[in-house]
Amino acid sequence: MLNVDFVLLYVDSPAASVAFYSDLLGRPPVEASPTFAMFAMESGLMLGLWSRHTVEPKATVLPASSEIAFVVPNADAVRATHADWAARGLTIAQEPTAMDFGDTFVALDPDGHRLRVFAPNGH
Repeated sequence: MLNVDFVLLYVDSPAASVAFYSDLLGRPPVEASPTFAMFAMESGLMLGLWSRHTVEPKATVLPASSEIAFVVPNADAVRATHADWAARGLTIAQEPTAMDFGDTFVALDPDGHRLRVFAPNGH
């Protein structure tokens, strides 16, 4: 059986994205170079930031075609995270709202990647 171990985002400026994600995640990258950086999540998942100018083969998909999801315990945590991220100046693509799967909001990173925070129904 296969596991998802790495998620790679193609970014315009790895240095700018490292600064953004270091602040957002509250941790430094475990690896960083001018064209690539890697963050280790507590879950074991690795988040890579790769320069879209140097990735091989060349990336052709636009940034907002996927999203990273962060699960939080409840609707209050959704609202608190939204307030924190809005205060940090993140672009908010969707204000906190109740959807069929739970309470959620969506912010954008510097490259337009969608960052969804949600509390699943029943949590």
